[in-house]
Amino acid sequence: MARIIGGIGASHSPTIGYAKDTNKQDDPAWKPIFDGFAEVRDWVQRKDIDVLFMIYNDHITSFFFDHYSTFTMGIDDEYKPADEGGSPRDVAPAKGNAGLSQHVAMALSADEFDMSFFQGKPLDHGCLSPLSMMGDENGPWPGSIIPLQVGVLQLPIPNAKRMWKMGKSLRKAIESYPEDLRVAIVATGGLSHQVHGERAGFINEEWDDEFLELLEKDPQKLVDMRLAEYVVKGGMEGAEVIMWLIMRGALSDDVNLIHKQTYAPSVTNIATLVFEDLGGEPDPKEIEAYREHMGYELAGADMLEGTYPFTHARSLANFRINGFLHDLIKPAHRERFVNDFDALAAERGLSEEEIDLIKSRKWIEMIRRGVSFFVLEKMAAVLGVPNPEVYAAFRGETLEEFLATRKVPITYSVAGGDKVQEMDKT
Repeated sequence: MARIIGGIGASHSPTIGYAKDTNKQDDPAWKPIFDGFAEVRDWVQRKDIDVLFMIYNDHITSFFFDHYSTFTMGIDDEYKPADEGGSPRDVAPAKGNAGLSQHVAMALSADEFDMSFFQGKPLDHGCLSPLSMMGDENGPWPGSIIPLQVGVLQLPIPNAKRMWKMGKSLRKAIESYPEDLRVAIVATGGLSHQVHGERAGFINEEWDDEFLELLEKDPQKLVDMRLAEYVVKGGMEGAEVIMWLIMRGALSDDVNLIHKQTYAPSVTNIATLVFEDLGGEPDPKEIEAYREHMGYELAGADMLEGTYPFTHARSLANFRINGFLHDLIKPAHRERFVNDFDALAAERGLSEEEIDLIKSRKWIEMIRRGVSFFVLEKMAAVLGVPNPEVYAAFRGETLEEFLATRKVPITYSVAGGDKVQEMDKT
Protein backbone atom coordinates (compact mmCIF):
# COMPACT_ATOMS: atom_id res chain seq x y z
CA MET A 1 0.00 0.00 0.00
CA ALA A 2 1.05 3.64 -0.36
CA ARG A 3 2.76 5.29 2.60
CA ILE A 4 3.33 8.91 3.54
CA ILE A 5 7.05 9.17 4.31
CA GLY A 6 7.08 12.81 5.27
CA GLY A 7 6.12 16.37 4.51
CA ILE A 8 7.92 19.19 2.73
CA GLY A 9 7.30 22.90 3.08
CA ALA A 10 8.65 25.17 0.36
CA SER A 11 8.10 28.70 -0.82
CA HIS A 12 7.01 28.97 -4.43
CA SER A 13 8.15 32.50 -5.27
CA PRO A 14 9.08 33.08 -8.94
CA THR A 15 12.41 34.19 -7.46
CA ILE A 16 13.28 30.50 -7.13
CA GLY A 17 12.67 29.58 -10.75
CA TYR A 18 14.39 32.77 -11.92
CA ALA A 19 17.48 31.93 -9.88
CA LYS A 20 17.65 28.43 -11.33
CA ASP A 21 17.03 29.45 -14.92
CA THR A 22 19.70 32.17 -14.79
CA ASN A 23 22.32 29.93 -13.11
CA LYS A 24 22.78 31.97 -9.95
CA GLN A 25 23.67 29.05 -7.70
CA ASP A 26 27.18 30.44 -7.03
CA ASP A 27 26.08 34.05 -6.51
CA PRO A 28 26.28 34.85 -2.76
CA ALA A 29 22.99 36.76 -2.88
CA TRP A 30 21.15 33.77 -4.32
CA LYS A 31 23.10 30.81 -2.93
CA PRO A 32 20.99 30.36 0.25
CA ILE A 33 17.97 29.55 -1.94
CA PHE A 34 19.88 26.71 -3.61
CA ASP A 35 21.31 25.50 -0.30
CA GLY A 36 17.84 25.12 1.21
CA PHE A 37 16.44 23.22 -1.74
CA ALA A 38 19.56 21.02 -1.87
CA GLU A 39 18.60 19.72 1.58
CA VAL A 40 15.06 18.97 0.40
CA ARG A 41 16.27 17.32 -2.80
CA ASP A 42 18.77 15.15 -0.92
CA TRP A 43 16.07 13.95 1.47
CA VAL A 44 13.73 13.09 -1.43
CA GLN A 45 16.52 11.07 -3.04
CA ARG A 46 17.57 9.33 0.18
CA LYS A 47 14.00 8.32 0.95
CA ASP A 48 13.32 7.08 -2.61
CA ILE A 49 10.16 9.17 -2.86
CA ASP A 50 7.94 7.98 -5.72
CA VAL A 51 5.24 10.66 -5.64
CA LEU A 52 5.20 14.29 -4.56
CA PHE A 53 1.69 15.47 -3.70
CA MET A 54 2.06 19.15 -4.60
CA ILE A 55 -0.24 21.61 -2.78
CA TYR A 56 -0.04 25.03 -4.40
CA ASN A 57 -2.02 27.98 -5.68
CA ASP A 58 -2.04 29.03 -9.31
CA HIS A 59 -1.43 32.72 -9.95
CA ILE A 60 -4.28 33.36 -12.41
CA THR A 61 -2.43 31.51 -15.14
CA SER A 62 -4.30 28.26 -15.78
CA PHE A 63 -7.23 29.20 -13.54
CA PHE A 64 -8.97 32.55 -13.99
CA PHE A 65 -11.83 34.30 -12.22
CA ASP A 66 -14.37 33.17 -14.81
CA HIS A 67 -14.39 29.82 -12.98
CA TYR A 68 -12.43 29.88 -9.75
CA SER A 69 -12.54 26.69 -7.70
CA THR A 70 -11.59 26.21 -4.07
CA PHE A 71 -9.93 22.81 -4.43
CA THR A 72 -9.05 21.50 -7.89
CA MET A 73 -6.81 18.47 -8.33
CA GLY A 74 -4.96 17.22 -11.38
CA ILE A 75 -5.89 13.76 -12.67
CA ASP A 76 -3.56 13.85 -15.66
CA ASP A 77 -0.54 11.75 -16.60
CA GLU A 78 1.59 14.74 -17.65
CA TYR A 79 1.82 18.43 -16.71
CA LYS A 80 3.60 20.97 -18.90
CA PRO A 81 5.03 24.32 -17.78
CA ALA A 82 2.71 27.29 -18.20
CA ASP A 83 3.36 30.49 -20.09
CA GLU A 84 2.98 33.24 -17.47
CA GLY A 85 3.52 36.07 -19.88
CA GLY A 86 7.13 35.80 -21.05
CA SER A 87 7.01 32.27 -22.53
CA PRO A 88 7.13 29.00 -20.56
CA ARG A 89 10.15 28.01 -18.49
CA ASP A 90 12.52 25.60 -20.15
CA VAL A 91 11.81 22.67 -17.86
CA ALA A 92 10.67 19.16 -18.66
CA PRO A 93 6.99 18.26 -18.23
CA ALA A 94 6.20 16.64 -14.90
CA LYS A 95 4.88 13.09 -14.87
CA GLY A 96 1.50 12.58 -13.26
CA ASN A 97 0.33 9.55 -11.30
CA ALA A 98 -3.16 9.15 -12.73
CA GLY A 99 -3.99 6.04 -10.70
CA LEU A 100 -3.25 7.55 -7.30
CA SER A 101 -4.79 10.90 -8.20
CA GLN A 102 -8.04 9.27 -9.29
CA HIS A 103 -8.10 7.24 -6.08
CA VAL A 104 -7.54 10.36 -3.96
CA ALA A 105 -10.27 12.13 -5.94
CA MET A 106 -12.78 9.43 -5.02
CA ALA A 107 -11.69 9.54 -1.39
CA LEU A 108 -11.90 13.31 -0.92
CA SER A 109 -15.29 13.40 -2.65
CA ALA A 110 -16.53 10.61 -0.37
CA ASP A 111 -15.37 12.71 2.59
CA GLU A 112 -17.62 15.54 1.34
CA PHE A 113 -14.96 17.89 -0.01
CA ASP A 114 -16.41 19.75 -2.98
CA MET A 115 -13.65 18.99 -5.42
CA SER A 116 -12.92 20.10 -8.95
CA PHE A 117 -10.55 18.22 -11.24
CA PHE A 118 -8.37 19.24 -14.14
CA GLN A 119 -6.41 17.81 -17.03
CA GLY A 120 -4.74 19.39 -20.02
CA LYS A 121 -3.74 22.46 -17.98
CA PRO A 122 -0.12 23.60 -17.49
CA LEU A 123 1.47 24.44 -14.14
CA ASP A 124 2.75 27.88 -13.17
CA HIS A 125 5.40 28.88 -10.66
CA GLY A 126 3.16 27.99 -7.73
CA CYS A 127 3.98 24.36 -8.42
CA LEU A 128 6.99 24.57 -10.73
CA SER A 129 9.30 26.81 -8.67
CA PRO A 130 9.89 24.22 -5.93
CA LEU A 131 9.37 21.20 -8.20
CA SER A 132 12.07 22.29 -10.66
CA MET A 133 14.56 22.42 -7.77
CA MET A 134 14.08 18.68 -7.17
CA GLY A 135 16.21 17.89 -10.23
CA ASP A 136 19.99 17.74 -10.18
CA GLU A 137 22.87 17.62 -12.65
CA ASN A 138 21.53 14.30 -13.92
CA GLY A 139 18.24 15.84 -15.04
CA PRO A 140 14.72 16.40 -13.71
CA TRP A 141 13.43 14.56 -10.68
CA PRO A 142 12.32 11.16 -12.04
CA GLY A 143 9.23 10.61 -9.89
CA SER A 144 5.61 11.62 -10.45
CA ILE A 145 3.40 14.32 -8.97
CA ILE A 146 -0.21 15.00 -8.06
CA PRO A 147 -1.01 18.73 -8.11
CA LEU A 148 -3.70 20.13 -5.81
CA GLN A 149 -4.50 23.76 -6.65
CA VAL A 150 -6.10 25.72 -3.81
CA GLY A 151 -7.98 28.90 -4.66
CA VAL A 152 -6.67 31.46 -2.18
CA LEU A 153 -6.52 34.59 -4.36
CA GLN A 154 -10.20 35.50 -4.51
CA LEU A 155 -12.28 35.82 -1.37
CA PRO A 156 -13.94 33.98 0.23
CA ILE A 157 -11.38 31.23 0.72
CA PRO A 158 -11.34 28.15 2.98
CA ASN A 159 -10.19 28.71 6.54
CA ALA A 160 -7.31 27.02 8.34
CA LYS A 161 -9.61 24.38 9.86
CA ARG A 162 -10.77 23.32 6.41
CA MET A 163 -7.19 22.87 5.27
CA TRP A 164 -6.39 20.78 8.33
CA LYS A 165 -9.42 18.55 7.78
CA MET A 166 -8.44 18.00 4.16
CA GLY A 167 -5.01 16.87 5.32
CA LYS A 168 -6.60 14.30 7.62
CA SER A 169 -8.68 12.92 4.75
CA LEU A 170 -5.69 12.97 2.42
CA ARG A 171 -3.77 10.70 4.77
CA LYS A 172 -6.56 8.11 4.75
CA ALA A 173 -6.87 8.39 0.99
CA ILE A 174 -3.19 7.74 0.33
CA GLU A 175 -2.88 4.94 2.86
CA SER A 176 -5.85 3.13 1.32
CA TYR A 177 -4.24 3.03 -2.15
CA PRO A 178 -3.14 -0.57 -2.79
CA GLU A 179 0.03 0.08 -4.80
CA ASP A 180 3.32 0.28 -2.89
CA LEU A 181 4.33 3.93 -3.25
CA ARG A 182 6.44 6.23 -1.10
CA VAL A 183 4.70 9.60 -0.97
CA ALA A 184 5.77 13.00 0.33
CA ILE A 185 3.23 15.79 0.87
CA VAL A 186 4.59 19.12 -0.39
CA ALA A 187 3.03 22.36 0.85
CA THR A 188 4.09 25.41 -1.15
CA GLY A 189 3.66 29.15 -0.75
CA GLY A 190 4.72 31.84 1.68
CA LEU A 191 6.24 32.72 3.91
CA SER A 192 5.29 36.29 4.82
CA HIS A 193 4.83 38.69 1.92
CA GLN A 194 2.44 41.10 0.31
CA VAL A 195 2.71 41.99 -3.37
CA HIS A 196 -0.08 44.52 -3.87
CA GLY A 197 -1.12 47.92 -2.55
CA GLU A 198 0.73 50.32 -0.29
CA ARG A 199 1.65 47.40 1.96
CA ALA A 200 3.62 45.77 -0.89
CA GLY A 201 7.00 44.52 0.32
CA PHE A 202 5.76 43.66 3.82
CA ILE A 203 7.75 40.90 5.54
CA ASN A 204 7.49 39.63 9.14
CA GLU A 205 10.37 37.25 9.88
CA GLU A 206 9.41 36.99 13.54
CA TRP A 207 6.00 35.60 12.55
CA ASP A 208 7.59 33.27 10.00
CA ASP A 209 9.78 31.74 12.69
CA GLU A 210 6.78 31.37 15.00
CA PHE A 211 4.69 29.81 12.24
CA LEU A 212 7.31 27.15 11.48
CA GLU A 213 7.77 26.39 15.17
CA LEU A 214 4.03 25.97 15.71
CA LEU A 215 3.70 23.89 12.56
CA GLU A 216 6.09 21.37 14.05
CA LYS A 217 5.12 21.38 17.71
CA ASP A 218 1.63 22.83 18.12
CA PRO A 219 -0.23 22.97 14.80
CA GLN A 220 -3.59 23.22 16.55
CA LYS A 221 -2.83 26.87 17.39
CA LEU A 222 -2.46 27.54 13.66
CA VAL A 223 -5.66 25.64 12.93
CA ASP A 224 -7.58 27.81 15.36
CA MET A 225 -6.36 31.12 13.90
CA ARG A 226 -8.70 33.25 11.79
CA LEU A 227 -7.70 34.23 8.28
CA ALA A 228 -7.51 37.86 9.36
CA GLU A 229 -4.75 36.98 11.82
CA TYR A 230 -2.74 35.36 9.02
CA VAL A 231 -3.18 38.49 6.90
CA VAL A 232 -2.10 40.85 9.70
CA LYS A 233 0.91 38.76 10.68
CA GLY A 234 2.06 37.54 7.28
CA GLY A 235 0.60 39.81 4.61
CA MET A 236 -2.40 39.32 2.35
CA GLU A 237 -0.62 37.00 -0.03
CA GLY A 238 1.41 35.48 2.82
CA ALA A 239 -1.85 34.11 4.23
CA GLU A 240 -1.48 31.34 1.63
CA VAL A 241 0.58 29.48 4.26
CA ILE A 242 -2.71 28.02 5.47
CA MET A 243 -2.06 25.49 2.66
CA TRP A 244 0.81 24.14 4.77
CA LEU A 245 -1.83 22.87 7.19
CA ILE A 246 -2.99 20.38 4.56
CA MET A 247 0.51 18.92 4.61
CA ARG A 248 0.78 18.93 8.40
CA GLY A 249 -2.70 17.46 8.78
CA ALA A 250 -1.72 14.60 6.48
CA LEU A 251 1.17 13.69 8.77
CA SER A 252 0.91 11.88 12.07
CA ASP A 253 1.14 13.81 15.33
CA ASP A 254 4.70 12.56 15.75
CA VAL A 255 7.15 14.07 13.25
CA ASN A 256 10.90 14.56 13.17
CA LEU A 257 12.23 17.89 11.89
CA ILE A 258 14.96 17.06 9.36
CA HIS A 259 15.57 20.50 7.88
CA LYS A 260 14.39 24.09 8.32
CA GLN A 261 15.69 27.25 6.67
CA THR A 262 14.42 30.75 5.89
CA TYR A 263 15.99 33.48 3.77
CA ALA A 264 14.44 36.90 3.18
CA PRO A 265 16.46 38.64 0.44
CA SER A 266 13.74 40.76 -1.12
CA VAL A 267 9.92 40.73 -0.94
CA THR A 268 9.33 37.17 0.28
CA ASN A 269 10.80 35.13 3.09
CA ILE A 270 11.84 31.99 1.19
CA ALA A 271 11.59 28.83 3.28
CA THR A 272 12.36 25.13 2.99
CA LEU A 273 11.31 22.55 5.54
CA VAL A 274 11.30 18.75 5.84
CA PHE A 275 9.36 16.65 8.35
CA GLU A 276 9.78 12.89 8.55
CA ASP A 277 6.61 11.06 9.55
CA LEU A 278 7.07 8.81 12.58
CA GLY A 279 3.56 7.38 12.63
CA GLY A 280 3.01 3.65 12.80
CA GLU A 281 1.45 1.26 10.30
CA PRO A 282 -2.24 1.90 9.61
CA ASP A 283 -4.78 -0.68 10.76
CA PRO A 284 -5.67 -3.01 7.82
CA LYS A 285 -9.29 -3.19 9.02
CA GLU A 286 -9.57 0.59 9.02
CA ILE A 287 -8.12 0.73 5.50
CA GLU A 288 -10.63 -1.79 4.22
CA ALA A 289 -13.48 0.07 5.88
CA TYR A 290 -12.31 3.31 4.30
CA ARG A 291 -12.20 1.71 0.84
CA GLU A 292 -15.80 0.57 1.30
CA HIS A 293 -16.69 4.11 2.39
CA MET A 294 -15.13 5.48 -0.80
CA GLY A 295 -17.17 3.26 -3.05
CA TYR A 296 -20.42 3.26 -1.11
CA GLU A 297 -22.37 5.86 -3.12
CA LEU A 298 -21.81 4.24 -6.52
CA ALA A 299 -21.55 0.57 -5.57
CA GLY A 300 -23.46 -1.44 -8.19
CA ALA A 301 -24.06 1.39 -10.64
CA ASP A 302 -21.23 0.18 -12.85
CA MET A 303 -23.01 -3.18 -13.22
CA LEU A 304 -26.13 -1.76 -14.88
CA GLU A 305 -26.46 -3.09 -18.41
CA GLY A 306 -26.11 -0.40 -21.06
CA THR A 307 -24.64 2.07 -18.55
CA TYR A 308 -21.13 3.53 -18.83
CA PRO A 309 -20.18 5.72 -15.83
CA PHE A 310 -17.97 8.61 -16.92
CA THR A 311 -15.05 8.08 -14.57
CA HIS A 312 -11.81 10.01 -14.38
CA ALA A 313 -10.03 7.09 -16.04
CA ARG A 314 -12.42 7.19 -19.02
CA SER A 315 -12.18 10.97 -19.14
CA LEU A 316 -8.38 10.95 -19.22
CA ALA A 317 -8.25 8.22 -21.88
CA ASN A 318 -10.63 10.19 -24.12
CA PHE A 319 -9.64 13.75 -23.33
CA ARG A 320 -8.52 14.48 -26.89
CA ILE A 321 -11.68 13.40 -28.69
CA ASN A 322 -13.93 14.94 -26.03
CA GLY A 323 -12.00 18.21 -26.33
CA PHE A 324 -12.28 18.14 -30.10
CA LEU A 325 -16.05 17.75 -29.96
CA HIS A 326 -16.46 20.20 -27.09
CA ASP A 327 -14.86 22.90 -29.24
CA LEU A 328 -17.90 22.73 -31.51
CA ILE A 329 -19.25 25.52 -29.29
CA LYS A 330 -16.73 27.79 -31.13
CA PRO A 331 -18.01 29.09 -34.49
CA ALA A 332 -14.65 28.85 -36.29
CA HIS A 333 -14.10 25.25 -35.16
CA ARG A 334 -17.69 24.39 -36.05
CA GLU A 335 -17.29 25.78 -39.59
CA ARG A 336 -14.11 23.77 -40.18
CA PHE A 337 -15.69 20.65 -38.71
CA VAL A 338 -18.33 20.82 -41.44
CA ASN A 339 -16.21 22.01 -44.35
CA ASP A 340 -12.59 21.03 -43.62
CA PHE A 341 -12.86 18.06 -41.28
CA ASP A 342 -9.83 16.03 -42.39
CA ALA A 343 -7.39 18.92 -42.04
CA LEU A 344 -8.89 19.96 -38.71
CA ALA A 345 -8.71 16.43 -37.32
CA ALA A 346 -5.09 16.12 -38.42
CA GLU A 347 -4.18 19.42 -36.76
CA ARG A 348 -5.73 18.25 -33.50
CA GLY A 349 -3.92 14.93 -33.64
CA LEU A 350 -6.98 12.67 -33.74
CA SER A 351 -6.22 8.99 -34.27
CA GLU A 352 -7.58 7.02 -37.21
CA GLU A 353 -10.01 5.31 -34.84
CA GLU A 354 -11.28 8.63 -33.47
CA ILE A 355 -11.69 10.04 -36.98
CA ASP A 356 -13.67 6.99 -38.08
CA LEU A 357 -15.91 7.13 -35.01
CA ILE A 358 -16.85 10.73 -35.76
CA LYS A 359 -17.12 10.54 -39.54
CA SER A 360 -19.15 7.34 -39.44
CA ARG A 361 -21.40 8.64 -36.65
CA LYS A 362 -20.77 5.59 -34.51
CA TRP A 363 -22.78 6.94 -31.61
CA ILE A 364 -22.89 3.92 -29.32
CA GLU A 365 -19.29 2.99 -30.07
CA MET A 366 -18.21 6.45 -28.94
CA ILE A 367 -20.19 6.11 -25.71
CA ARG A 368 -18.64 2.72 -25.02
CA ARG A 369 -15.18 4.16 -25.69
CA GLY A 370 -15.65 7.00 -23.21
CA VAL A 371 -16.94 9.96 -25.22
CA SER A 372 -19.35 12.05 -23.15
CA PHE A 373 -22.94 12.21 -24.38
CA PHE A 374 -22.90 15.95 -23.77
CA VAL A 375 -20.30 16.53 -26.48
CA LEU A 376 -22.10 14.09 -28.77
CA GLU A 377 -25.27 16.19 -28.59
CA LYS A 378 -23.18 19.18 -29.67
CA MET A 379 -21.91 17.18 -32.63
CA ALA A 380 -25.47 16.12 -33.43
CA ALA A 381 -26.65 19.74 -33.36
CA VAL A 382 -23.95 20.76 -35.83
CA LEU A 383 -24.91 17.88 -38.13
CA GLY A 384 -28.64 18.64 -37.86
CA VAL A 385 -29.37 15.40 -36.01
CA PRO A 386 -32.01 15.67 -33.25
CA ASN A 387 -31.25 14.19 -29.82
CA PRO A 388 -33.88 11.40 -30.10
CA GLU A 389 -32.15 10.11 -33.24
CA VAL A 390 -28.95 9.68 -31.20
CA TYR A 391 -30.87 7.91 -28.42
CA ALA A 392 -32.36 5.59 -31.04
CA ALA A 393 -28.89 4.79 -32.38
CA PHE A 394 -27.73 3.93 -28.86
CA ARG A 395 -30.55 1.38 -28.63
CA GLY A 396 -30.05 -0.02 -32.12
CA GLU A 397 -33.41 1.40 -33.30
CA THR A 398 -34.61 3.71 -36.02
CA LEU A 399 -35.86 7.13 -35.04
CA GLU A 400 -39.43 6.02 -35.75
CA GLU A 401 -39.02 2.94 -33.56
CA PHE A 402 -37.65 5.02 -30.69
CA LEU A 403 -40.38 7.68 -30.94
CA ALA A 404 -43.00 4.95 -30.83
CA THR A 405 -41.83 4.16 -27.28
CA ARG A 406 -42.40 7.76 -26.07
CA LYS A 407 -45.64 9.25 -24.78
CA VAL A 408 -45.27 12.09 -27.29
CA PRO A 409 -43.20 11.53 -30.48
CA ILE A 410 -41.27 14.80 -30.47
CA THR A 411 -37.74 15.68 -31.58
CA TYR A 412 -35.45 18.42 -30.26
CA SER A 413 -31.83 19.61 -30.12
CA VAL A 414 -29.42 21.90 -28.26
CA ALA A 415 -28.91 23.89 -31.47
CA GLY A 416 -29.85 27.56 -31.54
CA GLY A 417 -30.27 30.43 -33.97
CA ASP A 418 -30.87 29.63 -37.64
CA LYS A 419 -29.79 26.01 -37.07
CA VAL A 420 -32.65 25.19 -34.71
CA GLN A 421 -35.16 26.81 -37.08
CA GLU A 422 -33.74 24.76 -39.95
CA MET A 423 -33.98 21.53 -37.92
CA ASP A 424 -37.56 22.27 -36.88
CA LYS A 425 -38.64 22.38 -40.52
CA THR A 426 -37.23 18.95 -41.40
